[in-house]
Amino acid sequence: MDKETKTQTIKEFQRSSEDVGSCEVQVALLTKRILELTEHMKVNKKDHSSRRGLVAMVNNRRRLLQYLQSTDNARYVTLIKRLGLRR
Repeated sequence: MDKETKTQTIKEFQRSSEDVGSCEVQVALLTKRILELTEHMKVNKKDHSSRRGLVAMVNNRRRLLQYLQSTDNARYVTLIKRLGLRR
């Protein structure tokens, strides 16, 4: 992910002008990276080190989403809809 894409994603999902680390931003950045790595894995099926990183990112995103759901369900539902993830 290049710097422009990352800053654009942060601006799209931040809750305030100084926000760069809220759950929404972290999940959005992880989702972008997961989508990129998924495309990479379709071409390079035997790249096991990237697969391990992909699984780690998916697990991290899952934990962040669980935390957000338990603390503020409305923000969780909004984020899921905006990212197009399943519930």
